[in-house]
Amino acid sequence: MFSGLFKKKNSADSVVGIDIGSSAIKVVQLSEKRGRVVLDTYGALALGPYSGAEVGQATNLSSDKTASALSEILNEAKITAKNAAIAIPFGSTLMTIIELPAASEKHLKDIIPIEAKKYVPVPINEVSLDWSLIPRDKPEPDKSRGAVEDGKESSRGKKDQKNPAEKIEVLVVAIHNDVVGKFKQIIGGVGLQSDIFEVEIFSTLRAVMEPTSEPIMIMDVGAASTKLYIVERGNVESSHTINRGSQDITSTISRSLRLPIKEAEIIKRTKGLGFREDRELGGAIFLTLDHIFSEAGKVMRNYRSKSGQVLNKVILVGGGSGMKGFAEAASANLQVEVLSGDPFSKVEAPAFVSDLLKNTGPEFAGAVGVALRYFSE
Repeated sequence: MFSGLFKKKNSADSVVGIDIGSSAIKVVQLSEKRGRVVLDTYGALALGPYSGAEVGQATNLSSDKTASALSEILNEAKITAKNAAIAIPFGSTLMTIIELPAASEKHLKDIIPIEAKKYVPVPINEVSLDWSLIPRDKPEPDKSRGAVEDGKESSRGKKDQKNPAEKIEVLVVAIHNDVVGKFKQIIGGVGLQSDIFEVEIFSTLRAVMEPTSEPIMIMDVGAASTKLYIVERGNVESSHTINRGSQDITSTISRSLRLPIKEAEIIKRTKGLGFREDRELGGAIFLTLDHIFSEAGKVMRNYRSKSGQVLNKVILVGGGSGMKGFAEAASANLQVEVLSGDPFSKVEAPAFVSDLLKNTGPEFAGAVGVALRYFSE
């Protein structure tokens, strides 16, 4: 979907994909061997303890503390690559769809930065900006890249649109230069070279989706929030954020059982939604889940109303979606097929860890996807 960011990759054959979320850092090292992308190692580290919180709790760490945590997980996972690809949190970006008169690609490069000023709440020279034409006719294979260029615009429009009466839709993504600078500082602080930065949703699409013309919803369940994306023909048509996440379930367990957050988190991770023997606790947990599923249902209905198309599939990503019973509960509530994202299926790995990778896959979608970007250029 988008062109390259900042620099092209160098000749080295390995990369570490890094996804710094609100509650954990995920890292994945991939290498290219005999024309295949191979999983070398991976790991995750909770950020809560770095701010005095517990495992699974959302944080807002300084660059120095984040770099310290990143250094620790790089060592623990035995990461050797010096080239890094970084998934930037969706919350640190602005994404919007604008409608414009059809024009040639050359003219769009001049028009879009001017039009973007209407939607970007800061001076346009303070953001890194990129855009992509949204296809309206024949679906094309998913070539989503989802990156932005440092301080300049780029496009992957395939056709010159010259009929002035025709309208086109353009997906515009902006990232404040301060955000990019913060990530560069973190990466530089651990001795890595930051070659690629990419908005996390586009990394996720690369990791968990196959080319398809049917619309799909991506449900990203994080610690503090749940993000919903409607994806059609490889393009993000809309996004929605729900202010509920997996840490809210932990808090519910803590209050209901009068346990410390640390113990409640352990129970959540081991039992998941298996609270049939405790109806009161199970009901309390489902208050949080019902809110998430109710909002997701509204998004699906709104999409159907506007587009005339029905969403029949949801793909789960994010650490919170790996909770036991979550996929089944989502399917029962939304009345659609619900699948857990399997980003590790896109790489080669030893057979004896296949079950483990499938279970942990949803949490590593961003890290795997942005690392795969390195080999797609």
